[in-house]
Amino acid sequence: MQKVAVIGLGRFGMALTRQLVASRVQVIAIDSDPELVDVAKELVDVAVELDSTDERALRSQGIDKVDALVVAIGENFEAALLTAVIAKKMEIPNIICRATTSFHAQIFRQIGADDVIQPEEETGRELGRRLSNPILEDLIDLGEGFALIEMHAPVAFRHKTLRELNLRAKFGVNLVAIRRPTGNTDATSGEPERRVIGVPQPDEVIHPNDVLMVIGSNADLAKLPRE
Repeated sequence: MQKVAVIGLGRFGMALTRQLVASRVQVIAIDSDPELVDVAKELVDVAVELDSTDERALRSQGIDKVDALVVAIGENFEAALLTAVIAKKMEIPNIICRATTSFHAQIFRQIGADDVIQPEEETGRELGRRLSNPILEDLIDLGEGFALIEMHAPVAFRHKTLRELNLRAKFGVNLVAIRRPTGNTDATSGEPERRVIGVPQPDEVIHPNDVLMVIGSNADLAKLPRE
């Protein structure tokens, strides 16, 4: 089982911890605030109150043996930076740092962080995408100008076969799967259940309530209908 250390249990760190636990990842949750640690203890097997700038304290909890470490400290940049430096010294394979500004992100990269995220900036970009494209359900950035998106079937696609749509020729994108409602409701979430049609065939007809999973370059994806 993959083991991840999350250091900093504010809103971002706690949300990340919940998602990792739901994905069956073993999490070591760390913060200097005892109240936040107490909350985390309800979610994970190991939640510890300690100073993450103390290398000896981190090693005592086996942080040097985790597969990945997320520095999710939001307000104290000095502590976040020192924590990242110590993590690098301990040769943790994957170090991810949360940055609140582009300048901080640049510094984290310079000290060797494997990945740097800026939640506020990324949330702003995502909101911009959703406002500009109301049928967009989700987007996964694949890097190098490519993405995988989930979009509600545009009006122009409905009741047509994939052969008629000819997405590759007209838009330069590929439809990799369709998520289609089954008519049932998930008992836990209350959301409509969907079945996945993988590698749809040319005679597959697009239904009005389908969610399409499409991959392509950002430029080509931007050409798809938006209503």
